[in-house]
Amino acid sequence: MDDNAAGNPGHDGEGHDVEALRALAASLAREAGALVRDGRPAQVEVAATKSSAVDPVTEMDRASEALLRARLAAERPHDAILGEEGDDVPGTSGLTWVLDPIDGTVNYLYGVASYAVSVAVVAGPVDPERWTALAGCVHSVVDGRTWTAARGGGAERDGTALRVRRPASLAESLVATGFGYAAARRVEQARVLADVLPRVRDIRRLGSAAIDLCLLAEGAVDLYYERGLNPWDMAAGGLVAAEAGAWVGGLRGRGAGSTMTVAGAPPVVDELVRLLEDAGADTGA
Repeated sequence: MDDNAAGNPGHDGEGHDVEALRALAASLAREAGALVRDGRPAQVEVAATKSSAVDPVTEMDRASEALLRARLAAERPHDAILGEEGDDVPGTSGLTWVLDPIDGTVNYLYGVASYAVSVAVVAGPVDPERWTALAGCVHSVVDGRTWTAARGGGAERDGTALRVRRPASLAESLVATGFGYAAARRVEQARVLADVLPRVRDIRRLGSAAIDLCLLAEGAVDLYYERGLNPWDMAAGGLVAAEAGAWVGGLRGRGAGSTMTVAGAPPVVDELVRLLEDAGADTGA
């Protein structure tokens, strides 16, 4: 690619065509979403478990990721792939596709309408605290809402530009969060929640981090925090939130990652960060 492309609209500083990457991410997420939606049986069975006995994998998780991997092998054969359900694929381009074939598998298992396909592409190390997210898409399977973002190009939902909501105070903020699957982690998260809940408008726990971050981007919730996210949980949704004007980071000066991910509009998000730090939300199990 022409090095001079860095100054062109739709390209990042390294010359990557982020709008083309956004379009590809959206196409992939929608195709996998159609597979997940149309192929859902009346009774979903658990195929395997991961971090604990209550952390399920279904056959559709595997089928969705297999489709995404096959399409990327054809479209972007030199890029690396990091997916939730399969082995990492090395690449030579410096770009990595980060895939969550069903974000919100428990919701999918039970038929609760909050699960999504998340597709993102990042440059640099495959570590949320160090990578540069270039483009991404979160496709809500049940209702078809599709959020996309490109680095420097803004965030959209179905073609409508997004901006985060700026609440007047922490006390007036609707806060989304999520919980891990390990019992010890849940005990700690419940302790932190007991500190947070009295200080905010209310809490929402929808069961899909990717959708939570996109709802933040469009102002349907005001703030978001969660400990224990995997790279694929936050890659696309985190970029959507950031491109909609949210601050997305961690605690104690760290970036967003597995230790903690916090998102929202300043200055109220700063209050949430301080509250979580004082509660030791990034310590313990």
